[in-house]
Amino acid sequence: MVEVDRPNRQKRRKRGKSDPIDAEAAARAALSGEAAVTPKTRNGPIEQMRVLLVARSQRIQTLNQLRHLVFCGPKPIPVRFKDRYKTGLVTQAARMRPRNGSDPFTFTTNTVIRILGGRIQGLNTEMASIDHMLSRLVAATAPSLLDLHGVGVDSAATLLVTAGDNPDRLTSEGSWAHLCGVAPLPASTGKTPRHRLNRGGDRQANAALYRIVPTRMSNHPETRRYVTRRRNQGRNATEIMRSLERYAARQVFKHLPQIA
Repeated sequence: MVEVDRPNRQKRRKRGKSDPIDAEAAARAALSGEAAVTPKTRNGPIEQMRVLLVARSQRIQTLNQLRHLVFCGPKPIPVRFKDRYKTGLVTQAARMRPRNGSDPFTFTTNTVIRILGGRIQGLNTEMASIDHMLSRLVAATAPSLLDLHGVGVDSAATLLVTAGDNPDRLTSEGSWAHLCGVAPLPASTGKTPRHRLNRGGDRQANAALYRIVPTRMSNHPETRRYVTRRRNQGRNATEIMRSLERYAARQVFKHLPQIA
């Protein structure tokens, strides 16, 4: 079994799109060897991590909804929650007791804000159980991954989900870097050698690597020395972080399960 990528957009524009056309394109890609990627299996501990991360993301989505309502609500609401966007917002929202007055829109908005605040408090209780299960799975699957500086349980689980339950399908750390979207792409012009951002790959894994880099830049001695050296060579912060993400991907690859 091989995994077939999305059809080439230029070819699709010329030939159109339908189930028979897509099926023929997939068959031709598999027969020609153009599609040779082994698909992920979804029956192991890493699939359990993926399910837990889906449940974990519900809290972030609900919190964003609450902040949006507070920020964009009628004038009395932003005034009431001033300076509460980061701390105390959920508690104050859940304690609200809206009263139906002269403005039904404000009443409805306050009611929804109270509901969302209570929902987040309930999710906070569930998060403790989810985080405990996630920590156990990560520790049992790739314990050495947590020893890397700046890699927490959340980032480790995200990277493991990207690799899948059969990471041996990744033939090299270069393929892993491409999968995470941190492989540098040449963008040189004239006598100016440079590389540009790779916007491909798994964006969740890319975000996890991005979270690791600032932590290392702030309190990891070896990384701080590297940053100083590269700045003296004329590199800007974006280029330095891009290089550090690539280095972090190389380190993570060595700690993936089933990799010799």
